[in-house]
Amino acid sequence: VQLQASGGGLVQAGGSLRLSCAASGRTFSRYTLGWFRQAPGKEREFVAALSWSGRGILYADSVKGRFTISRENVKNTAYLQMNNLKPEDAAVYYCAAYRKSLYYADPEVRRISEYAYWGQGTQVTVSS
Repeated sequence: VQLQASGGGLVQAGGSLRLSCAASGRTFSRYTLGWFRQAPGKEREFVAALSWSGRGILYADSVKGRFTISRENVKNTAYLQMNNLKPEDAAVYYCAAYRKSLYYADPEVRRISEYAYWGQGTQVTVSS
């Protein structure tokens, strides 16, 4: 699976952005997808995960209630809708596909090391 993230940009605090993750390959629909982010000087951190079936969803506490992860398997695309953005949300956002198909379990899907396929990242900047 090859992934490409897009949709980042500059937004004022309180604003919204929708990130997209376009995947190539016929097996996209079989993989749990995750969004992660990395701010300057900080470690990459988990943001959200969505199972291949769409029935399993997890969010980091810091984004719960503001971010929504979704996917359209027919379009081989995943999304991260980000509302009420805060300056602390500024980071490079990465989408990733889990290393095993048809697998979803917490806390494994929160772990960076469990993802084998990564997009190149898209920058999100939030001005206060």
